[in-house]
Amino acid sequence: MTATLPPTVGSTGPTGRPSWLPGPRLLPTLATFVVFVVLFGAGSLRYDGFLAPQVFLNLFVDNAFLIVLAVGMTFVILTGGIDLSVGSVVALGGVVAAKLLALGWSPVLVLVLVPVIGTLLGLAMGAAIQYLEIQPFVVTLAGMFLARGLCYVISVEAIPIRDPLFTAAATTAVYLPGTDLFVSPSVLVAVLVVAVAAYVLASTRFGRTVYAVGGNSHSAVLMGLSVARTRVAVYAISGFCSSLAGLLFAFYSLSGYSLAAVGTELDAIAATVIGGTLLSGGVGLVVGSLLGVLVLGLIQTFISFEGTLSSWWTKIVIGALLLVFVVVQRVIVRRPT
Repeated sequence: MTATLPPTVGSTGPTGRPSWLPGPRLLPTLATFVVFVVLFGAGSLRYDGFLAPQVFLNLFVDNAFLIVLAVGMTFVILTGGIDLSVGSVVALGGVVAAKLLALGWSPVLVLVLVPVIGTLLGLAMGAAIQYLEIQPFVVTLAGMFLARGLCYVISVEAIPIRDPLFTAAATTAVYLPGTDLFVSPSVLVAVLVVAVAAYVLASTRFGRTVYAVGGNSHSAVLMGLSVARTRVAVYAISGFCSSLAGLLFAFYSLSGYSLAAVGTELDAIAATVIGGTLLSGGVGLVVGSLLGVLVLGLIQTFISFEGTLSSWWTKIVIGALLLVFVVVQRVIVRRPT
């Protein structure tokens, strides 16, 4: 008979990873959380009032549309793809909504139609990627030009939104119970999208298939999973999230403008990667993407509190963070060859 000794500090599991270390799916997200806490703590030491709860809530208020955008991007990148069209689809959603409202359409109908347009565009790109076997970079780049071009066809000038429903959504403050702290209705939509997406990825067959496709698509096929439908579906989800983000951006700005959200696709990709999602696919969490957006928002808040720094410092810091997280992911998450 042999006795089984309890694991000791520093012992390793079957994969050679220390038993106390979180798995590869959770560790990058924890790293993002640590970065967020460190940045928030540094801000509180440098600036008076930085620790005010409303400052934290304003990260959600100012970035609600980007949170939704990052959720859609997470689905795409988890399968090993990329979607460069999301920023243009945000602009298209805002321009279409503003134009239809200016023509007298019902705001409820507009709220339904805009996500449908984005979903169909994403569905078309996903079908081209899967069934025509064209690289996602090329297809979504074409989608980016198409959506942005449609914005200019509809209107070159900014279109103001004066509809009472949209105005109410833009100006209403949702107060937290028993406090004077508030968020916007867009934040509630963004949090709901994050919760639904997290549930889908963690607790449904479709979510497990998304991870399987990104991990090894050939193995997923041999397992009998619906690889083709999943690849098409994630781009439809990204299109839906992009157009929904366009509506939230329209609530935020109360206008539709063809040059809105230029470069936002890069912010969404950066937030997703900083949040711990591997560009090669198969590893990542929606909550991590949310944290990635909050980190980007926190950097912008630093610039605002400082008052003397150029807004370009936001891009510089984001670029540095992105490089660091890509290197960290490469070191932490090693895939067997």
